[in-house]
Amino acid sequence: MTALDRNAITGEVATVGQSPRAGAYSGRTAWARNLQSPLRAFLATETDGAWVVLSAAVGALVWANIDVSSYERLWTTTLSIELGDVGIALDLREWLNSGLMTLFFFVLGLAARREFDLGELRERRRFVLPFLAALGGMTMAVAVYLAFNVGGSAAHGWGIAMSTDTAFALGVLAIIGRRVPDRLRAFILTVVVVDDLLALLVIATVYTEGVSASALMLAFGFFACVLVARALGVRYGWVYAVLGTATWVALLEAGVEPVVVGLAMGLLVLARPPARPDLERVVERLRAFREQPTPELQRDARLELRTAISPNERLQQLYHPWTSCVIVPLFALANAGIAVDTGLIARASTSPITLGILLGYVLGKPAGVLSASWIATRASRGRVRPPVGWAAVAGGGVLAGIGFTVSLLIATLAFDGPQLKEAKLGILGAALGASLLTWLVFRAIELLPPRSRYRALLGTDEPLADLAIDVAAERDHIRGPIDAPVTVLEYGDFECPYCGRAEPIVRELLADFGDVRYVWRHLPLNDVHTHAQIAAEAAEAAAAQDAFWPMHDLLLRHHHALRARDLLRYAEQLGLDLERFRDHREQQAGAPRIAEDVDSADLSGVTGTPTFFINGRRHYGAYDIDTLSAAVRAAGARATFAMS
Repeated sequence: MTALDRNAITGEVATVGQSPRAGAYSGRTAWARNLQSPLRAFLATETDGAWVVLSAAVGALVWANIDVSSYERLWTTTLSIELGDVGIALDLREWLNSGLMTLFFFVLGLAARREFDLGELRERRRFVLPFLAALGGMTMAVAVYLAFNVGGSAAHGWGIAMSTDTAFALGVLAIIGRRVPDRLRAFILTVVVVDDLLALLVIATVYTEGVSASALMLAFGFFACVLVARALGVRYGWVYAVLGTATWVALLEAGVEPVVVGLAMGLLVLARPPARPDLERVVERLRAFREQPTPELQRDARLELRTAISPNERLQQLYHPWTSCVIVPLFALANAGIAVDTGLIARASTSPITLGILLGYVLGKPAGVLSASWIATRASRGRVRPPVGWAAVAGGGVLAGIGFTVSLLIATLAFDGPQLKEAKLGILGAALGASLLTWLVFRAIELLPPRSRYRALLGTDEPLADLAIDVAAERDHIRGPIDAPVTVLEYGDFECPYCGRAEPIVRELLADFGDVRYVWRHLPLNDVHTHAQIAAEAAEAAAAQDAFWPMHDLLLRHHHALRARDLLRYAEQLGLDLERFRDHREQQAGAPRIAEDVDSADLSGVTGTPTFFINGRRHYGAYDIDTLSAAVRAAGARATFAMS
């Protein structure tokens, strides 16, 4: 293969997966695909979806109040699917509520599983408090509802006040709380998932009539086959799609609400970072296809690209936009329409159903979330405590009062006629009231002095570290004060053009902040950069003569010229002992040290260069001076509050 071909492949690899809007200081070599954290990407889609859902809900209200007969006529139209003598006949609203919404809960399960495997909840103790908070919020909301309806005919509708709407809650948080920490987003996501899981269990057990034991056992059998296939490592998506559909049909025939299948299937799909060996195989297949573009090699390259990314992320990318921007809005359009007149408003103002739902969500939910979190923290003597500040917990509790999707689903199962209209009005009123209260809480937090604001949002809990191997002054290459409160660590490759672009930015950062230390760790991407390894070894040879940083700067400045004679010229330019430098390189004395850095990168889930860590937390996003400075200031504030 010619040098021109190698450059072409290297250029292709360097740009795979980059956003079209990626700026000059956001590129990374070798599939560093996300310029924002996966949770933020999830929330970005939820934000777009929240606006669509809101528009659909308003559209449903307008439609129902213009011509309620046409509205109901459409959504009660029967659609049948038959195969021989066997078939399913549901109206359009039921197909949406029990069918397409299964896919929504599947995506929710995928997001929750990713947080368990790779996100804030990978340390299992951090799941305990959100779980208890969700349980407390649900219990208090149900208690408020029953306080209005106990002993009455509407008492069996208590499940309506349980669940938080994922799309609305996360969308409102993304719109209102743009500057809240990811830990709060993960906290809310966990509360929402627990809410939905328990609500679905309630649907499957309480709001189910005439259960067929034989069909239910058949559903358990199909789901057991899913678990067996997963244990055996079956990787064909169609197998799980067929078994999941069979489970859904069996639950439907059993008389059990089948949407729970979606959440259960989503929670089974593991998430993992792309492994370096997988990425290296991708490069090999791309090279082979570049040299011989045959259909067989094209198929192999596509397969390697596909398997390098975990099924969890691939399925989220495929289905999440559809569920957030199509399925949930259709659900809102089909269920939110009620004909509002003065009679309904008059009844609702005194209706125990409407008041129980409204106050259960707006008052009961936040009170339950906050009190359960406080009790758990006190009872455990701080071993279990919120991952964020108490003001943020309060804001999250108020946000959890936004109930819509599952609440409407339970309302349609529990009520009909005038009672269903009163319940829907309470659900819509609670969503509006909780959204306004959320805005007020986070607006009040924004008005606090900076120090108090940070503590209110972040609390005192230590964030999880993404960096697997801590910085050690006796072995790491460090620039700046050894005991600085903020550490910026970079995994870099001397032949990587993006690392070359980042180097003057890092120097400017160190000039602006006197209390920052900078650490370089080697990650030579030998599969795409042919001179990266010998350049790293040259830097270690210079380090043996106390000249690591001068050589580091020269190598990055001349990342396009790293052949052996170039390296020798740089050593001469720095005034090094050339014989000692040459011997060190020829003996590859620095190779073990470089291998240690590569191993630490693998343990930390690093697959591309440059990758930055700030105080042990992976930096997602661009690395221009403004973005890095903001991240450093935030890390410094957290470090200051932790020491105070």
